[in-house]
Amino acid sequence: MTTPPQQPPFQPGGGGYVPPPGQPPYGQPPYGQPQPPYQQPGQPQGQPPFPQYGPGGPQGGQYQQPQPGQPPYGQPPYGQPQPPYQPQPQPGQYPQGQLQCRFCGGVPAVEATVRGHQGFIVLMRFLKLQGPFCKTCGTAATRDLTAKSMWQGWWGIASLIINPITMFLNLGTYSKFKNLPEPAPGAPGRPMDPGKPLFKRPVALGLLLPIVVIALLVTLANLTSEPSAAVGSCVYNKGTAAKPNVKVVDCTASEADYKVVGRIDGTANGDECARFEDSTVSYTDESRSKKYTLCLAPN
Repeated sequence: MTTPPQQPPFQPGGGGYVPPPGQPPYGQPPYGQPQPPYQQPGQPQGQPPFPQYGPGGPQGGQYQQPQPGQPPYGQPPYGQPQPPYQPQPQPGQYPQGQLQCRFCGGVPAVEATVRGHQGFIVLMRFLKLQGPFCKTCGTAATRDLTAKSMWQGWWGIASLIINPITMFLNLGTYSKFKNLPEPAPGAPGRPMDPGKPLFKRPVALGLLLPIVVIALLVTLANLTSEPSAAVGSCVYNKGTAAKPNVKVVDCTASEADYKVVGRIDGTANGDECARFEDSTVSYTDESRSKKYTLCLAPN
């Protein structure tokens, strides 16, 4: 009698193939027999079954096995912690919170106020420019406003006092800019042009204006003032006996009525002229800061 071939057992409930006891599942190698990885035709033995690429993709070359004791690519060495990533500022970007120039955006900058003055005989004008300033813009602003003050700030009585004070204050402000380092490159705006130093500009001659004005005032005062009535000079009374108005004239002039034979400073007492024998008339003046008495005799 012929025995029919044994059919592979089926899983109850209509399932698929179930391997006999001791056999591995379908499609897997027998237990305890590791199979070598699949090798492509023509691929040397010992290399990974599929190419693995390093940085840069296929153009960067195939993956290289790390040396013994070295970490895989892209990982820091073991036991050596890496510092956290710090973003580097791009051109035109500065660390947050740092003071920037108001005019060009450059750094470093400092808070300051540059001043100027203009006099208009009766009226006056105060100029002011506030920061923050970088070194370049601060120098330019100081030179510009101070140059205007040098020749526009003297035209007024009060301006003769205010203008020197204004320029003196700018000296202290300029020292702040002088101690600053040069602005970092990459500012978003264009710095102001400092121009030439002040004493290399024609406006520096404006500093001579107050000297010229004072010299003119002194000269004018000397021309309009009456010559001093000294002993030996002659005078002429343009007023009356009750209200005398004595003027010094040349002794050879026809109106020279009296000659000064004595002068007593610090007193307005005509009786003091008794000490001078030739004195017949006395003239006292106490309208000025210094009072004096003239002892007169007929010329």
